[in-house]
Amino acid sequence: MKRRNFLITPPAVALAGTAALPGLAQAAPAVITPQSRILPREGSKPRIVICGGGWGGLTAARYLRELIPNSDVVLLERNASFWSGPMSNKWLVDVVNTDFLNHDMLRPANTYGYKLLQTEVTGFERDRKLVRTAHGLVEYDYLILSGGIRNDYEAWFGNDQRAIDHTRMHFPSAYIPNAEMFALKRKVKEFKGGTLVMTLPPPPHRCPPSPYERACLIAWHIKKNKIPGKILILDPKPRVAPISMGYQLAFQELYPDIITHVPNARVQEVDPFNKRIKTAAGEFKFDDAILMPPHQAADMVWHAGLIGKDASGKPTGWADMHPRLFQANGDDSVYFVGDLMGPISDQFGHYPKSGHVANYVGRIVARNIAERVAGKPVIARLPDNLCYMMVNAEPQEEISVKFEYEVDPTGKVIQTQIDMDVRNEDMVKEDFAWARQKFQDFLAI
Repeated sequence: MKRRNFLITPPAVALAGTAALPGLAQAAPAVITPQSRILPREGSKPRIVICGGGWGGLTAARYLRELIPNSDVVLLERNASFWSGPMSNKWLVDVVNTDFLNHDMLRPANTYGYKLLQTEVTGFERDRKLVRTAHGLVEYDYLILSGGIRNDYEAWFGNDQRAIDHTRMHFPSAYIPNAEMFALKRKVKEFKGGTLVMTLPPPPHRCPPSPYERACLIAWHIKKNKIPGKILILDPKPRVAPISMGYQLAFQELYPDIITHVPNARVQEVDPFNKRIKTAAGEFKFDDAILMPPHQAADMVWHAGLIGKDASGKPTGWADMHPRLFQANGDDSVYFVGDLMGPISDQFGHYPKSGHVANYVGRIVARNIAERVAGKPVIARLPDNLCYMMVNAEPQEEISVKFEYEVDPTGKVIQTQIDMDVRNEDMVKEDFAWARQKFQDFLAI
């Protein structure tokens, strides 16, 4: 499995000589090797290690320290700073600036009292309850995997690394916080015209409505700047979903000469060198593209050996987990939070892979671990989900979707979807209030 790429790589926290976080300065041995044990245990405190500092991991770290005051919580994250995927489509066309999305992770660590180590997670020894990192081994009592997604370019190209690298470099999907975000923004700014193709990942994928929002805001940029360009959305689904009517109206009323939506366009073959795509709905040429491959759970879930399998024994691509308690089915000391989570119900499949759900499940898992540490019964809890999407930037207008969950008499989780299809300016205010509240919750800003 290919490792995640990240936004910034220089260390934000050194292993030695750093007093910013409790217990970190004395953590490093004299000579660091991959087998060195780092971050020694503090007495008999329960040790919870979180791999991944996104919306879910940061939330879990904050609430674990709040709910288990004597806990030793360690957050491992390769990025030097936090970058928010939610709200990033607005950043592509300068509705928000970089400072709105990019935040220091030392502040919440110091505020809430957990350890933050910037390092790469390289593997696990679950039988010994150890995480392998680029800086050495970290022990745990409980482990939370919250690494998000990986781009499954292998579904298109197999082992053709040249094609994968060319696609990533020239037609970045920009669905994982890293340099691809900046490359895509530069692509949008420098687009002079022609056909811009967007391939949508098949479900389940990160933030289901966001590709349509991205298309709308790039179309707005094309319209505003009178660029002779068109956007071709190659959608593997039979219709726009979720928020079908809201997006269809935006396409038809705001961008009828710019956006063309092609349903049932499951990708069959991609030739990034000759700029051709073959789909179940036909073959297409493009002048430029945003090629979004299928998504899977982050590499760390594969490294941990905790990917689910279907009835035929084929990997599902997502975490093998209890749908109500978020624990690994094969290891109850491991929990999953965020977009890497496996299926929940045969009624709707997966929870939406969104920042809102990651934040909510981060709190649920923290409470579940706190109940276990206290010797109390663990209560199965349900999240909810709320997504806002900007479809016009002048005037600023948004639509939104809400998901509610309940358990039916058979114990199955049931989803109710509520679409707000009529775009309006009030939802923009609600969206920014939602984002600021969430950032305050886990970033202490």
